[in-house]
Amino acid sequence: MTAVQGTTVDIPTPDGVADAYLTCPDDGAAHPVVLFYMDAFGIRPHLIVMADRLAASGYTVLVPNVFYRHGRAPVVELPEFIDPGRRPEIFDEIGPMMQALTPELAMRDAGAYLDWVRQRPEADGAAVGVTGYCMGAVLALRTAGTYPDQVAAMAGFHGGGLATEEPDSPHRLAGSITAELYFGHADQDHALPPEQIERLDRALTEAGLSFRSEVYPGAGHGYTQADTAAYDEQATERHWSALLDLFDRTLKPDS
Repeated sequence: MTAVQGTTVDIPTPDGVADAYLTCPDDGAAHPVVLFYMDAFGIRPHLIVMADRLAASGYTVLVPNVFYRHGRAPVVELPEFIDPGRRPEIFDEIGPMMQALTPELAMRDAGAYLDWVRQRPEADGAAVGVTGYCMGAVLALRTAGTYPDQVAAMAGFHGGGLATEEPDSPHRLAGSITAELYFGHADQDHALPPEQIERLDRALTEAGLSFRSEVYPGAGHGYTQADTAAYDEQATERHWSALLDLFDRTLKPDS
């Protein structure tokens, strides 16, 4: 694997300053950009390991603290191993922050993240990839639909609420998307029941998009997060294969 260099950075937004983690190959070259959206537990050692692994495959990866309005990461004090079943009070803190991050605010932030990272010397200046986990999958899908001229590929894993009946459901942006999409859904996910998967697939198909939507058998909500009770190693490695296949094809067409 390629050596990487990572650092904490500050990104000006219309509403303040967002802290973020930026990582890229340690070779002094410019690489395709990936905007990496955190899950609800935020930027922490495990998420940094994930971002570094992606960077080692030849990408400049930005992981913004999307809860920056509530403080710098880590915004919430977390145990080393996260088991929400045993520590339900964790969501007493996280839940209100998730609710406060409206689609309007999140996409205003997304514009700031994209503007900032694409001007970095580590960025190749071409279209970007976006990926996200849990709530981050929703943010990734919204970003693809809000900034279609910048996003060439989007992936979402164990996302929840991707295709609700609400008027602002992210699947309703399908008609604006130009990126190639990939979804790795958790099996029997309370946050994304089968009817939502069907609704999402139908919207993407009707929009004429190139996409793959797969359910990972036996993998629960949050399966990529190795510091949580939901972790599934086999499903996580499948996710890495799918993610790198998507980005290598769409962001590195000449490689």
